[in-house]
Amino acid sequence: MSSGSCAQRASSTAAAPVESAEDASPGRCSATPSFKLSQLLALRSPTSGHIAVDVHPVATEDDGDGSSNGPADDGFISRPAVHFVLAFDDLTYSVKRPRNWWFGQTNRHEETRALLDGISGEAREGEILAVLGASGAGKSTLIDALAGRIRQESLRGAVSLNREPLGGRLLRVISAYVMQDDLLYPMLTVAETLTYAAEFRLPRSLSAAKKRSRVEALIDQLGLRAAADTIIGDEGRRGVSGGERRRVSIGIDIIHDPIILFLDEPTSGLDSTSAFMVVKVLQGIAQSGSVVVMSIHQPSYRILGLLDRLLFLSRGRTVYYGPPAGLTPFFSEFGHPIPDGENPAEFALDTIRELEGTPNGTEELVEFTRSWQEKPLSRAISAASTGAEHKPSLTLKEAIGLSIGRGKLVSGATTSPGGGGGSSASSSAGTTTTVATYANPWWVEVWVLTRRSFTNTRRTPELFLIRLGTVTVTALILATVFWRLDNTPKGVNERFGFFAIGMSTMFYTSADALPVFLIERYIYLRETAHNAYRRSSYTLSNAAVALPPLVLLSLAFAGITFFAVGLAGGAQGFAFFALVVLASFWAGSGFVTFLSAVVPHVVIGYTVVVAVLAYFLLFSGFFVTRDRIQGYWIWFHYLSLIKYPYQAVMQNEFGADPGRCFMRGVQMFDGTPMGRLPEATKVNVLNAMSRSMRVDFNSSSCITAGPDVLAKQAVTDLGKWACLWVTFAWGFLFRVLFYLTLLLGSRNKRR
Repeated sequence: MSSGSCAQRASSTAAAPVESAEDASPGRCSATPSFKLSQLLALRSPTSGHIAVDVHPVATEDDGDGSSNGPADDGFISRPAVHFVLAFDDLTYSVKRPRNWWFGQTNRHEETRALLDGISGEAREGEILAVLGASGAGKSTLIDALAGRIRQESLRGAVSLNREPLGGRLLRVISAYVMQDDLLYPMLTVAETLTYAAEFRLPRSLSAAKKRSRVEALIDQLGLRAAADTIIGDEGRRGVSGGERRRVSIGIDIIHDPIILFLDEPTSGLDSTSAFMVVKVLQGIAQSGSVVVMSIHQPSYRILGLLDRLLFLSRGRTVYYGPPAGLTPFFSEFGHPIPDGENPAEFALDTIRELEGTPNGTEELVEFTRSWQEKPLSRAISAASTGAEHKPSLTLKEAIGLSIGRGKLVSGATTSPGGGGGSSASSSAGTTTTVATYANPWWVEVWVLTRRSFTNTRRTPELFLIRLGTVTVTALILATVFWRLDNTPKGVNERFGFFAIGMSTMFYTSADALPVFLIERYIYLRETAHNAYRRSSYTLSNAAVALPPLVLLSLAFAGITFFAVGLAGGAQGFAFFALVVLASFWAGSGFVTFLSAVVPHVVIGYTVVVAVLAYFLLFSGFFVTRDRIQGYWIWFHYLSLIKYPYQAVMQNEFGADPGRCFMRGVQMFDGTPMGRLPEATKVNVLNAMSRSMRVDFNSSSCITAGPDVLAKQAVTDLGKWACLWVTFAWGFLFRVLFYLTLLLGSRNKRR
């Protein structure tokens, strides 16, 4: 073929053909289109900020003294040194589908589905590796595998950083993970959200001024200056835009400037402009010395120009791996050339979907990808686009130490001759740099968590006011229904009802604590997955935030009902009654909080709360006294949360004054057939009983005192103070169980 015909063909293609390394004979064109690397790289958007690199060594000008003044050709310059390479080799992850039960028939053969099937590749410092594919292709699964969010026993293959195995605590310390959903506190402003993140992730040794400077710099880096004082907002309150919300989510996880950043669909749900701004921010993060790995569904042409490496997946298998510039020659050689002016990524995704609908699926494309990786053209494009010839010469510890010296990993990085707790990395000065597992001690974490929760709840006062209104209305109803109870047998029975309803109300009104952790669950999982704070700190903060409102609610209920009902004990009796109400709120709140960690659904949680509290009331000793409960149910009586506050207020009322009488003379006939007799007849019967029994009592004699009431109700097994402390202890026990549930059941890893 003549050179003229070659030129004529070049004018009809996006990239002009030249002699390839495989057929460099002069005067003929290759049968398969080959491409100039400079033209392929020119397809990248000029906004990418990357400068093309020739595949040949760059010539330099010599001054004669052995020093070089840089490249002789200003069009090509050397890339900065790469200190980190995150490599993954043959990652495989499968899950078993559960057996299907249908009208008594069982599918005995469990199906195993491979979500990842031999995925390999690498992500480099200064670059963005984008994982693409249709829904269900395995993008999020691969991100989770690289981020250590899949249990090691379930994942096969290797993940390494600078050729050293990566995982466990070190991975959590040097990396960050941005979830697909924006999990933020709605009533905090952008600046407050980032400030609290800085207080979690930046060490206590860093001054407040430096932390503020870091937050201000991050706000500018994320392009959030105009929205810094705007609340995040939610469905009911207008706040920042979707793109700004996504950038805030990213900012929370990069506040400590991690070495590796994982992102799951950071552009999902955003318009094209907002999505481009998000990826532009990620490009800046990568160029600051980080490894950025993200999944993305369908990038625009502008976003494609910001990406360095692409990894296309189809049903867990690799169908393309390489730079964006390689898409055109890749699909041309595969027999599906990309039309002029079409987005290569969109064309690739459409082609993959079409192949998935065929009987053989993408098997041919998978095999072609494997052979493509070995071709000189593919290697040359990859080297020219991403500088693959530059390999890190430092060990992992040396690279981490160097990064810390450059300002990376500011969370808890200290330098000492011998190192200390946490992950160690050697520095160039011969000392050991230690990156602490947590940036701050636990009491600092508790203080910051508590402040953040109070700030968020202070801006939603209606939630507490509604709860206070509910307790107040309940107290007013009980006060009017049981107004000024007298010291008669009927008054005694009415006191039983007041105590049972009043104490059980404390537990039922505590059910509002159920959605608190359910709402915060995924924020908690995101923040603890990469060691923002300890689980114990969150448990203590949760308890500290819950207690002050309970004190106000207890005083409101006790103040309205105690004197209106006419309970005994005076000021001391009132104080003890208020403490019992507070202990009931505390135990109920702890029980519901623990349940919220076990049952991850609001409707199911409320159903379980109502049912269990009904059982507690049934076995509390009000409906059936302790001595009448069957032996096989007596254990439930002692587990009943309502038993202990009920007995405490009963003893506070009937045991405060042993001489207080609740049945005198003829009152013993009340509620019996003799109660209908005339008063004189009842007095005569009483006198006859006195003479026959030879006991001196009359119509004014005390038949039943307070201790007799307690004995009749079988509430004498524990004293009132013991019941109070047991009630408080239940609250603490449930907080401990809440912590253990967080510790054992919230690992945030796939099985």
